[in-house]
Amino acid sequence: MKLTHGQAVWLMLVVTALWSTAGVVTRQLEHARSFEVTFWRSFFTLLSLLVILPAWQGRQALRQIPWRSRYFWLSGLCWSIMFTAFMVALTLTAVANVLITLALGPLMTALLARITTGQPLPWRTWCAIGLAGLGIGGMFASQIHVDSPGFWIGVAVSVCVPLAGAVQWTLVQRSLSQGLQLDLVPSVLLGAALSCVLTLPWALPFQASAADVQWLALLGLFQLAIPCVLSVVCAQVLKAAEVSLLALLEVIFGISLAWYGAHEVPSPEVLLGGTVVICALFINEIFAWRQRNV
Repeated sequence: MKLTHGQAVWLMLVVTALWSTAGVVTRQLEHARSFEVTFWRSFFTLLSLLVILPAWQGRQALRQIPWRSRYFWLSGLCWSIMFTAFMVALTLTAVANVLITLALGPLMTALLARITTGQPLPWRTWCAIGLAGLGIGGMFASQIHVDSPGFWIGVAVSVCVPLAGAVQWTLVQRSLSQGLQLDLVPSVLLGAALSCVLTLPWALPFQASAADVQWLALLGLFQLAIPCVLSVVCAQVLKAAEVSLLALLEVIFGISLAWYGAHEVPSPEVLLGGTVVICALFINEIFAWRQRNV
């Protein structure tokens, strides 16, 4: 799948919208909690990809998985960390603490890509990263609970999410810069399998109802399997920092869906911070579009 830059940006918007459905769907769960939610979500992601990959790339897709590539294994490990660490962090500290930590993602990605691939970033992207970070910080600053039990452990675990994301997007860029014809889409499948193995011991005994399992199956397919595969496709066109920056929209979309679908009304600070993030992304893409059309 070959995309233009504009198509990749629009597709990333769809990806972040699908990622953001986790919050409103989890509000529908009756009995499943924390590790069990993570296990079932990863399990159904794994099942979905076992169907999606052969349907998309042909019957040979699973036979052509690059098992000997270190990029494949590192990418799979990054996906498993992202699938797992977010839910673990939520069990250790407040949601606001976790979300603010996620705002470090674009900065980590930009720095890592600059160091490992020598990929320069225009000033507009650095400004957008800083402005978006301030917007996310402003959204949840009043809700930070530094003195809450498990704060530092929770933040340490949640840092693993943007760090793993930074490594993941940089791996895609580095493999491309080295001229490797490497398909890292199957690494999402590996990440889901590793996440299942990691969370199974803590997910037992299962308490999910039949309705819970149906909701989690939908999450596995539409909230992880499809958007994660599409994000890897987008990362082959967009710069690593740009992918990570656009991924911040997951927070905005997630709050909006929770507002609409679960009647969780956001505070004025959240609305203002969300507006700042959207403006930062919009201005960045406008300047990028103008540069490409000069």
